[in-house]
Amino acid sequence: MIFKDYYKILGLETNRVNLSEIKIAFREQAKKYHPDVNGGNAKTEERFKDINEAYKVLGNSGTKRKYDRMWHTHVEKKQTKQIYEESKREKDSIFSDFFNMFFGIPTETKNEKVKKRVAIKGDNIETEINVGIEDAYFGTEKKISLRTVNGKMKTFLVKIPEGIRDGEKIRLLGQGKLGQNGGKNGDMFIKINIQNNSKFYLEGYDIKIDLYLTPWEAALGKRVSINSIDDEVSLYVPPGIQSGEKVRIPKKGYKDGMGSRGDLIAEIKTVVPKKLTQEEKELFEKLKNISKFNPREKSSHN
Repeated sequence: MIFKDYYKILGLETNRVNLSEIKIAFREQAKKYHPDVNGGNAKTEERFKDINEAYKVLGNSGTKRKYDRMWHTHVEKKQTKQIYEESKREKDSIFSDFFNMFFGIPTETKNEKVKKRVAIKGDNIETEINVGIEDAYFGTEKKISLRTVNGKMKTFLVKIPEGIRDGEKIRLLGQGKLGQNGGKNGDMFIKINIQNNSKFYLEGYDIKIDLYLTPWEAALGKRVSINSIDDEVSLYVPPGIQSGEKVRIPKKGYKDGMGSRGDLIAEIKTVVPKKLTQEEKELFEKLKNISKFNPREKSSHN
């Protein structure tokens, strides 16, 4: 009778493992050698039976202790080397001769076909969708249509929670690949990509906007009203502000997930009128003649 190294069958190098580690190892091996994913290959089907057999023994603290006493003698002391392919079993039996001799279950005879199969959870699947920055800030619901593993289109209603972060994932329980042998379905994970628009641009938890000023507003300073993502803000622009400079308004940005918010950042963009009235043109001519400001001279910037 060839001794079977159940630890090696589950991909474990030692018996110094707990039941949780044994369960994880079993799941990995069961997924790898399951007949449904190996096209009914006879060799992998035989391996799958041995994996189930190994877990039936090692997954129970009582039978594990009984087996460990033999394992110390046959494996740890190097008296016998177990080769997986040499295991033998009666026709239509999921248990080998070795198992039946030492751990046989009275209710099962050698000639009885056992149809017990291990439940395996289905694999998770991942996808991603684009969500506008305002929808992400306030929260919304979106319908998405995806092709399932059987090739059919299915529509899902996805609830986008308010303040969701860029790159965050939403989990839909049981919407992944089908489980096997009564196992639970996998889950679907939807990655959220927040899309900026013409008004708001997300930078971390800050929201950036463009603030357009006339040359005289930038030169003289002005109090202006601007729209943040959720209300109207009064902002004082100091005299002499330059195009490209930024003004920060605290706590008016995106939600940070901790009950606070980032900042609203207004970037100044000075706009020159393309068409002038005669009076405006004369005033600009007068300013040109009396002003000594020259932006091309370094000293003019001080």
